[in-house]
Amino acid sequence: MSTKALTIGIAAVLVIGIAIIALTSGGHGDSESAQDTDGAFITEMTPHHESAIEMADVALREAEHPETKQLARDISSTQAEEIDELEAIHKDLFGVPVSQGAHGTLGMEAHEMGMEGEANALAGEEPFDRAFIDMMVPHHQGAIRMARVELQSGEDGRLMDLAVKIIDAQSREIEEMNAWREEWYGSPSPAGGVPAEEDAPSHEMMGH
Repeated sequence: MSTKALTIGIAAVLVIGIAIIALTSGGHGDSESAQDTDGAFITEMTPHHESAIEMADVALREAEHPETKQLARDISSTQAEEIDELEAIHKDLFGVPVSQGAHGTLGMEAHEMGMEGEANALAGEEPFDRAFIDMMVPHHQGAIRMARVELQSGEDGRLMDLAVKIIDAQSREIEEMNAWREEWYGSPSPAGGVPAEEDAPSHEMMGH
């Protein structure tokens, strides 16, 4: 083989090697970032669900309308099951319970997640059902935004399936609550309805 041919061959190998390294590094970075999203989704959705269950427990004691009580039962049952699912997935992905997870955030403020109100603030409110709706609607809106971040930037198929379930169920419940509020009190929740598709932080806005 001539010196020229050998030089060309070495150059080609180097180019291919550099390309492989670049592709591998880029893929690893994307995967690592997606796993960050998965972890943040689990560790932020778990307490979000827990707070919804606390609100539902108050509604089961104090709600006037049977529709509100049934919704509270549905929220408690569904979201307790989802917490168990989140815990199992976190243990599988990261090897530790959710309480020991060390992840970033989904890049959302408390008000964007509907986490500004506390369940104990509901106790004794009158009319109770209106207060419950006005607190639960923005809470549901927050869960939908969080789930959309997982769909946009996560990678675990189980979490993405769960995100779809959350969006579907909580969108339907927002519509139900607003219909009830309009019927019972003359207007829907001031928080509005199902958040728009673009109403979610981008992957670049997330903090890790």
